[in-house]
Formats: sequence, C-alpha cells, structure tokens
Amino acid sequence: MAGESGRAKFMDDLAGMAGGAFSVLAGLRTEAEQMAKSQAEAMVRRLDLVKREELDAAMEVARRAREQAEALAERVAALEARVAALEAGSESSPED
Repeated sequence: MAGESGRAKFMDDLAGMAGGAFSVLAGLRTEAEQMAKSQAEAMVRRLDLVKREELDAAMEVARRAREQAEALAERVAALEARVAALEAGSESSPED
C-alpha cells in the first residue's frame, strides 16, 4: 500500500508540474501574441498607412471629382460647338 500511495503522490506531483508547465506556456503564448500585435501596430504607424474608412472616403471624393470633371468636359464641348456654329454663321452672312 505504501508503494501505491507513493506512486499516486508521484503522479499527482507530475500532473501538478505538467499543469504548471501548461500554465507557463499559455502565459508565454499570450505574451508573445501581445508582443507581435504591438510590433505590428508600430510597423503600421511607421508605414503611415491609412484606415479602410479613410481610403473609402478618399475614393468617394475622387469618384465625385471625376464625375464633375466629365460633366464639365461635356459642357465645354457643347459650348465650343455653339461657338463654332455661331462663328460659322457669322462668316457666311454678308457684311454691310
């Protein structure tokens, strides 16, 4: 019986050590994840990257500006056509 209780105590001690080792490993894993996250955030700050929301807003501004430029180009083309028509009409009319 003494051998069995010694063996049980050894197994309990071994299980306790294994549990402690797993706890330490879990702590190391958490610490490593936090360090990696911190390093990644620092790298992003150094690279001066923009957030997705900021990029989407800038893309929307660019889209609107492109639409306005296209509309203005159409207006200029129409005005140039009118000027050309008026000039052509005044050239063909007899002068006094």
